[in-house]
Amino acid sequence: MTSELQAKSPDTELSAPVPYKNPFLWVPSSYFAMGTVYITVSTASNIMFSNLGLPNDKAAAYSSLTGLAFTFKPFWAPLLELYKTKKFFVIIMQITLAAIFAGLAFLLPFSGASNSPIPASIGSVTLPLVAPIFLLLMLAAISGATQDIVSDGVYVTTLNSKNQAKYTGIQSMCWNIGFVVAGGLLVLLVGRLAGETQSGPKPVPAAYSSAWAYVFGASSVLMLALATWHVKMLPDGSKAQNAPKSLGDGLSTVTRAFITFFQKKDIVLLLGFALFYRFGLGLLDKIAPLFLIGSRATGGLGLNNTTLGWMNGIIGTVALIVGSILGGWFVSSRGLKRSLLILCLALNVPNVTFLYLGWTQPTSLWLIGCIFFIEKLGWGFGAVGHMIYMMQQIAPGPYKTAHYAFATGLGLSLCMTVTGWVSGYLQVAVGYQTYFIIALLAAAPSLLFTILAPFHHEDDAAGAKARVGK
Repeated sequence: MTSELQAKSPDTELSAPVPYKNPFLWVPSSYFAMGTVYITVSTASNIMFSNLGLPNDKAAAYSSLTGLAFTFKPFWAPLLELYKTKKFFVIIMQITLAAIFAGLAFLLPFSGASNSPIPASIGSVTLPLVAPIFLLLMLAAISGATQDIVSDGVYVTTLNSKNQAKYTGIQSMCWNIGFVVAGGLLVLLVGRLAGETQSGPKPVPAAYSSAWAYVFGASSVLMLALATWHVKMLPDGSKAQNAPKSLGDGLSTVTRAFITFFQKKDIVLLLGFALFYRFGLGLLDKIAPLFLIGSRATGGLGLNNTTLGWMNGIIGTVALIVGSILGGWFVSSRGLKRSLLILCLALNVPNVTFLYLGWTQPTSLWLIGCIFFIEKLGWGFGAVGHMIYMMQQIAPGPYKTAHYAFATGLGLSLCMTVTGWVSGYLQVAVGYQTYFIIALLAAAPSLLFTILAPFHHEDDAAGAKARVGK
């Protein structure tokens, strides 16, 4: 089935319009793959390190380092134009990820050879157990970041502006479903495989390491299945008009793309928005799951992987889907400019919910579940604004794919990496209750840069309404 719509837009990078299959056949699977990989190497690895015995500061720091690949991915983005098609690199990266996950599945059981938790200070005895796991996670992050570049490239060079806006809600929803699978269902599976019970003590790290090995084996199969699907369904994507012809030309393109990115009008405000929109949420990214599974003696809620997995997998799924769809509908009906501040407020709902959970430490799973639903609903609703703003207000220009990669890398990924890195050390220093106050106050720069966010390109929904009015 081929869409009659052609990829034509005033800002387009396309060398020529190219027909493509129905976006429902490839947009959901592309962004599900992107979300699954990103959450696996960042959030799920955070929980895994905690299960293996690392304290919060070490677990958060090591899992945050994987974000560096997503931060610096713009610098090799133009080089991917040198050979084959964007589709080719999507499939190659997904096959590579399948191999890396298989390697983790093989390696992890050795990390649990001892029943003693891995100590907080990684010394000469335990370094051989941790270093290869971390190295493979970093390789997975680099492959995942490359997958992001070319998958986004397929999206922005295949769909015109109208259809980019149309499918943004689906895009965001499916990326978040990837979060639910990697951060929820797979975590639940780990708990079950490790032998967790509601009333008994938590299993030893050896049990968790074996369980995580099975989960990474399943993830390897999933990536192979996605690669096979995309061989048939994914469009090739289009070459940029100024695609590099050699390595030297590619490096020059990177330089030109970088310079022109920082020459954009109001670049400080554009980057400030990209960097700080999720600032408060970034402080929760690593600490929230560690708080939920942390012992009550340390101020946590004392849940186990199984319960956390059920919450992410069922409650989180429903809330994120509903929130993402409502967010996409809200933007399409009101226009992004009129919606952005409301979306930002919704995105910071989790800061309020975790402040409440940290100070009251409720024991009712029903109450915790309801609060969890509200948190994920706000997250799904508000995240739409971030992605569509970067796509429609920051990316447009002669290097659209590269500039979008700069926006997501230097903005979103850098924010999540830095906040994740410091979050564990800060939480250990001040405790959960004070930490959640700090996370709530961190919403201030998000709101400030949202209010100041410039709009130099037509807001699709607003423009459509104006044309109808004429």
